[in-house]
Amino acid sequence: MDLDTEVERIFRLEEDDDDEEEEKKCKRPPSSYGSMKSDSDEMEEEEEEEQGKGAEVVEAFTAPFPVALPESTTEEATGLQMVRSESPETLYTMTTQQTKPPGALVIDTRSSDLGDFSDNDEEDADEVLVADSPEPPEPVEPDDAVQTDENSQPGRLHPEQDLPHIFKSMQSVLTRLTREELFKFKMWYYQRETGITLQQVMEGDILDFVDKTLEVLGQDRSLLHTITTLENINKKAEAAELKDMCSRVLIRFHLMQELIRKYEVIREGVVQAGKQSLLNTIYVEPQISTCGCGGVYPSHEYRPHPPTPLQVPSADTFVSLNNLFRLQTSDGKLVRTVVTTGIPGIGMSVSVAKFCVDWARYRANKDLHFIIKVSCRCFWYLRSYGALSEKMSIMDVIEYYYPECKDMKYLEQEDCRFLFILDSMDCYQAPLDWENAPVINDNYTKAHPDVLIVNIIRGTVLRGARVWILGRRGAVSQIPSQFVDIVTEVQGFSDEMKDQFLTKRYSDAALAAKIVAHYKRLPTLHMLARQPFVCWMLATVFERCFRYQAYGEHPPRLTPFYVSIMIIQTNRRLGFYYGKQDHDLKWSGDERHLLTKMGKMAFKMLERNTSVFFEEDVKEYGLKLTEVTVFSGMCTELPAAASDEKRKFCFIHFTFQEFMAALYVFTMFRTESKNVLDSALVHKPKIFTPKDQTKSAAGLVQCAVARTLGSPLGHYDMFLRFLCGMLSRDCHDNQLRGLLYSHSTPKVAGLDDVQRLLEQTIQTAKEDRVENLKECLREMTQEDE
Repeated sequence: MDLDTEVERIFRLEEDDDDEEEEKKCKRPPSSYGSMKSDSDEMEEEEEEEQGKGAEVVEAFTAPFPVALPESTTEEATGLQMVRSESPETLYTMTTQQTKPPGALVIDTRSSDLGDFSDNDEEDADEVLVADSPEPPEPVEPDDAVQTDENSQPGRLHPEQDLPHIFKSMQSVLTRLTREELFKFKMWYYQRETGITLQQVMEGDILDFVDKTLEVLGQDRSLLHTITTLENINKKAEAAELKDMCSRVLIRFHLMQELIRKYEVIREGVVQAGKQSLLNTIYVEPQISTCGCGGVYPSHEYRPHPPTPLQVPSADTFVSLNNLFRLQTSDGKLVRTVVTTGIPGIGMSVSVAKFCVDWARYRANKDLHFIIKVSCRCFWYLRSYGALSEKMSIMDVIEYYYPECKDMKYLEQEDCRFLFILDSMDCYQAPLDWENAPVINDNYTKAHPDVLIVNIIRGTVLRGARVWILGRRGAVSQIPSQFVDIVTEVQGFSDEMKDQFLTKRYSDAALAAKIVAHYKRLPTLHMLARQPFVCWMLATVFERCFRYQAYGEHPPRLTPFYVSIMIIQTNRRLGFYYGKQDHDLKWSGDERHLLTKMGKMAFKMLERNTSVFFEEDVKEYGLKLTEVTVFSGMCTELPAAASDEKRKFCFIHFTFQEFMAALYVFTMFRTESKNVLDSALVHKPKIFTPKDQTKSAAGLVQCAVARTLGSPLGHYDMFLRFLCGMLSRDCHDNQLRGLLYSHSTPKVAGLDDVQRLLEQTIQTAKEDRVENLKECLREMTQEDE
């Protein structure tokens, strides 16, 4: 039967029982929408009289038809307390109870305007309205500085986004429905909302209905379903009015849903069908420091200090992710522009995702009315591919990526607190003119994307916004200091965080314990795991390896992890900066040229015993500065001590410089049969002929061993270990084949001679060198399933 026909049939049946229904009206229990009392002395003296008035009002409100409450006759805020004795407390109930001052009296009335329903003593009724309790739709809340949520996060929602406003708006619109329309609305509402029962929908009056739906479904879902149901019963005008009244709520909801859709499920590596990880289940918050030291830790397995001293931030400079915009400037004001940087793989992107999801789930930063995230990669796309016209306004950009924000007028209002996230600034490859870019003073003026970005950071576009800029230091260092309130740096994991990250990923506690114990057997791997990216690699590799029965008897090999880091970062460079798809990440001569030249630079730095390079060093090897220091993912910029000091750079870890140096030596040997370590001073063992010296693997390793043993401990030791690791069959014939050299390149011969050479060297070497030589031998010979 058609729903409209069913409604008409029910009302025809009810017309025969009008008399009985009138008698039941008076017996209906009071609504759960509570009441108030004045705490004035006059009210105490006339208590009996006022209680009588309250009883009359309650009786008047027991009619089954919706009653439109008149507008308030007083400018004073008045308090209403919901009393629902037969149902659990709602958030709305708790809010109103908290806003009622201690000692406030309560009378049984329904609204601050109930005096208008009484024909007598109108002045007395108005006097009653002057109460100490505020009206529920506009509760009086303490200042932001003292109000905190369940996560100890200060802040509160905008009044037009909070529950009382939604309650009042829904009640105001539904009150104007006729009896038939209200019944039809409830039936449609129930049939298309599985989260609520028929009894919950049909019992009580409109206030009960709104209260119960907000309690059961939540404010966003309840509001959206109310709008949809009004449209379905052809009450489009009422639906449009409710949309307009709660437009802030709806825009915020759509932004939240978009952020949740994008970031609640984290995609790690190559996405596998049927496998996904929820961000909250695996996320461990890295350490974030307000002291930018470069993010490169001076840890090394053999050298107590790197050639160039590097600072490490102290624990008292660390700040929580969700408190970044609680930081204050030197004059005590909240920061407007925060720049966050860090070395590649340190977890910036995932931290941004966590920040957005926490806001979207009401866990933190409630005082931010909106969060709008537009990556610089998006600006670069608009600039390069002309998705919009060459000139665009910031509102054009926002509406392009967030269509629900069309005609969003709130961003220009002074009371609108919102955050604009400018992520991945290193993706915007065009230079920005900070001095000569024209100034834009509103959100609707069209300009070139270069000009838009400059004015967003200046603060002339999106004036009321807090701006969060993220990117690698080589990219964000171009921003003039006067436009930045504070620079923060993601420092990565502490030792406890590493174990936590590797443990919480697995439901199998025994497997997690094996993985944690296994990776700690290599000190260098344990140090490098402060990068969340490396921790993820450890988790992925070891989870697969421990499926093999014999795995774990020996410590893991180090070289395969460094090779994997290089491959993943190079593939990310192709995808993230050059738009290549996952199926099109084929390396060209450019990638081989970049890695070989970077390796040569690392080798020369190793010979000079330095860990820092400059812009002229990069140009010396025919490379572009941005390609090396930003896009490669293997280098980073160090903070300058003074404004006039030259920009200086280094590899993401000193051991990574040693790895890249070994990669260069091995690649030249593999592709051009050159031994760049060859020297007339190197003693040639009798088992090798001069002809074999520069072409055999044993001759290459002999030269490396001679350099290592002839230098201080730690200078070439890790270099030698990586070189031996690349000679292993799994590495040179599996990992590197087809990337740095073609598949047709023959396998490395003479590995038995290399093994014999290392074994002989171990027997004659000094005690402090024996352990590393054994590790070199294991790197080359150990076979992992």
